[in-house]
Amino acid sequence: MTIARRHFIQRSLLLAAGAAAAVATPAVALDYPTRPVRLVVGFPPGGSADIVTRLVAQALSERIGQSFIVDNKPGAGSNLAAETVARADPDGYTLLSVTVANAINATLYSNLKFDYLRDFAQVASIDVVPNVMDINIDVPAKTIPEFIAYAKANPGKISMGSGGVGSSPHVSGELFKMMAGVDMVHVPYRGVAPATVDLLAGRVQVLFDTLPAAIANIRAGKIRALAVTSKTRNDALPDVPAMAEFIPGFEADSFHGIAAPKGTPQEIVDKLNKDINAVLAEPKLKARLADLGGTVFTGTPADFGTYVAGEIDKWGKVVKFSGAKASD
Repeated sequence: MTIARRHFIQRSLLLAAGAAAAVATPAVALDYPTRPVRLVVGFPPGGSADIVTRLVAQALSERIGQSFIVDNKPGAGSNLAAETVARADPDGYTLLSVTVANAINATLYSNLKFDYLRDFAQVASIDVVPNVMDINIDVPAKTIPEFIAYAKANPGKISMGSGGVGSSPHVSGELFKMMAGVDMVHVPYRGVAPATVDLLAGRVQVLFDTLPAAIANIRAGKIRALAVTSKTRNDALPDVPAMAEFIPGFEADSFHGIAAPKGTPQEIVDKLNKDINAVLAEPKLKARLADLGGTVFTGTPADFGTYVAGEIDKWGKVVKFSGAKASD
């Protein structure tokens, strides 16, 4: 074999190897997913995160033809779920259901075993939802002014449930206590679902629940909604006023999204983002989320990353101001 021919063969092999490397990563995304994908939710079944994640998981399963399975892993204010996903293989088969709790926890917990912004790749936003101030139907108040008057006449005698220390219902309630000047006793639960059980039974009198989790009981007349926590009224409950109508400047929304372990191939992140945006554009799912009080918002992975970073900063200031702390 001549030297020229040897060089030609070697050069051809190098070019072939380079071409194979160039298409290898996209091929992973092209084939993904080839087995069931696990969506880890940091709260028990029945809460807002669980409801919304299941709706999106079902839509993704139908669109892609592969199962997206919801795995409820409550504990430590959703940190157990986040830590599980942060340590998972970055292959796109273990994803995190992201909520405002993840943004709050970044400041609330002083010794987390992960850093949310460092250890997760943001995949896609889903929707933003208000909380709603619910009260047991035996509480003698039908409006926010009436409730504030009742609370001031009974300081320390009203129990306020929440989904746990630092959860969105807790922080929303603390914001109300501060801005309305009332004293209520905080009773934390492992998720809003068990807190709702006690609200219905009258063991707690108030709960700032997420609207998707509360709306069925509100419509059934089992609990009384006094106000939503968004700037304006929500189309799902048009007769329920916004808290800002009585307490100017009050706003405490929640959100839902999806994240993956840091290091997940960008092609897989982009494919998931495209598929999630596509199912959120479907009229059936969009209408279902709207019926639950959610407003769909979509964008790129970078858009969601910017949004979450802003939420971490916003709620960090609220947590520090309130003095709320959680044990690690």
